[in-house]
Amino acid sequence: MEKIKIEKGTVQETLLIPLYGRKCAMDLYPDLFMDHDCQALFDRIDFTVPDNMKGMLGNIGCIMGATRQYDMASACRAYLKKHPNACVVNLGCGLDTTFRQVDNGKAKGYNLDFPDTIAIRNELLGNREREFNIACDLNDISWFDQIDFHPEDGIVFFASGVFYYFKKTDVEKLFTAMAEHFPGGKLVFDATKKKGLKSMLKTWLKGFEMKDINVYFSVDDVHTLKEWSGHISSAVSNPYLTGYRPLDKRYGFITNIVFRYLDRSKMCQIIELKFD
Repeated sequence: MEKIKIEKGTVQETLLIPLYGRKCAMDLYPDLFMDHDCQALFDRIDFTVPDNMKGMLGNIGCIMGATRQYDMASACRAYLKKHPNACVVNLGCGLDTTFRQVDNGKAKGYNLDFPDTIAIRNELLGNREREFNIACDLNDISWFDQIDFHPEDGIVFFASGVFYYFKKTDVEKLFTAMAEHFPGGKLVFDATKKKGLKSMLKTWLKGFEMKDINVYFSVDDVHTLKEWSGHISSAVSNPYLTGYRPLDKRYGFITNIVFRYLDRSKMCQIIELKFD
């Protein structure tokens, strides 16, 4: 089978960072991480792992990426327990298959990303029953009309490693519009404090030699997000990697480094917004 080539230094290459991270985490801890799709997908892509994704530092990044996906999936499962017929919307989906992991047989899944990324996704994954791939620019909110949303059923959005690349003004406009258009919904995303953006750019993105890519959006005080709209009823943050925190002693040195660093820096967080 011919492998799909993704050009080095392009935005599309960013979708390989979390994909490789999840694959690496499964290789390291196969009894912890159950994202089997990532292994099959990675085998179909022509990709040379850069040096900054290797060794101990690379393993830490992989564990962070895999546990971030675990936390997103956990938030979706929790919402679906109360709203089994809800829409599950993956903002900036890349090659993520979270909906397939949380699907309860009733919910509808929507995967949103740029047209060229969705083209790759369609080739590798395609649509399934109750799961749809939508090519769009998230800042063009006409994509709202493509979501079969019913307030009585509910809706949960999640974005993994996405909003860092957005300007703050664009994030505020998007969140405000979503809160007004999707009452009763929930948005879950990851963020870092301002200090963490510099570390991200220096440690990860520069290692991929990506051109014209920068990071902008950070959250130092999560409570300020609630002030953006009267339709945002709550804004709370949880420590990053909460899903595997009890296992840090069992799974060794690298995992301990991850937890200790994140606890000390308090830079990484999972943020949840609820809409009235």
